[in-house]
Amino acid sequence: MSDSTKKEDELAGTEQPFVTHLMELRDRLVKAALAVIVMAVLLGIYPGPAALYDFMAAPLVGHLPKGATMIATSVISPFMVPLKVLMMCALMLALPVVLYQLWAFVAPGLYSHEKKLVLPLVISSTVLFFIGVAFCYFFVFGRVFAFIQSFAPASITASPDIEAYLDFVLNMFLAFGMAFEVPVVVVVLARMGIFSIDKLKEFRGYFVVLAFIIAAIVTPPDVVSQLALAIPMVGLYEIGIWAAQVFIRHTKAPENSEESA
Repeated sequence: MSDSTKKEDELAGTEQPFVTHLMELRDRLVKAALAVIVMAVLLGIYPGPAALYDFMAAPLVGHLPKGATMIATSVISPFMVPLKVLMMCALMLALPVVLYQLWAFVAPGLYSHEKKLVLPLVISSTVLFFIGVAFCYFFVFGRVFAFIQSFAPASITASPDIEAYLDFVLNMFLAFGMAFEVPVVVVVLARMGIFSIDKLKEFRGYFVVLAFIIAAIVTPPDVVSQLALAIPMVGLYEIGIWAAQVFIRHTKAPENSEESA
C-alpha cells in the first residue's frame, strides 16, 4: 500500500466524526435560535413590545415628578427600543433551552464525574443570573431612582430618554447578573485546583475590598447601588466557599478503573 493511500485512510477515519460534530453543532444552534424566535413571537403577541418596555420603565416612571414622562430623541427610537426590549426578554426566557442545547452538545464527551460538575454549574449559573436581574429590578432600581430624584433641584424637570434608559438597564442587569455568578466562579477555581479552600478563606478580606471596587466601577456613582451590589457579592463569596467544598467532595474522578466502570 502506498504512502498516499495510507494518508487517505487515516483522514477517512477522522473526517466523518468531525463533519458529524459540525452538523450536530449546527442543529443545536438552530434549535436554540428557534427557541428565541418562538419566545419573541409569543411576547410580541402578548403582552407586546410596548407593554414590556412600560414594565421595564416602571421603576423610573414611578419616581418621576408628577406629569413628567420619558422622551424619545431619535425618530426611530419609539419603534427600535421596545423591539430591543422584546428580544432581550425573549433571549432571557429561552436561556434554559439555549443552555440545554449547549449541554447536550458537550455532554457526550465528558466523563461521569465531569457531568456531575458541569450540569449543576450550568443550572446554578442560570438561576443565579436570573436572581441577580430580579434583585436589580425589584430592589435596587426603586431605591436608586428615589435617591437620585431626591437630589434633583426643583427647577429641573426630569425627562429621561428611552434609549439612554435602556442602555442603563442593560448595563445594570448585566452587572448584577454577572456579580451573582460569584459562587460559580469560586467553585470552578477550587475544583480546578487553582486555589485551595484554605486560600479562598484567607482571601476573604481582600475580596471585600475587591467587591466594593467592582461595585464602584460598574454601578452609578451613588452609595445605594454600590452597597446593593457589593454586600451581596460578599455573601455570595461565602456561599461559593461552602459550595466548593461540597462539589469537590462529590465530583472527584474515580481512583481506579473499577470505580470508573
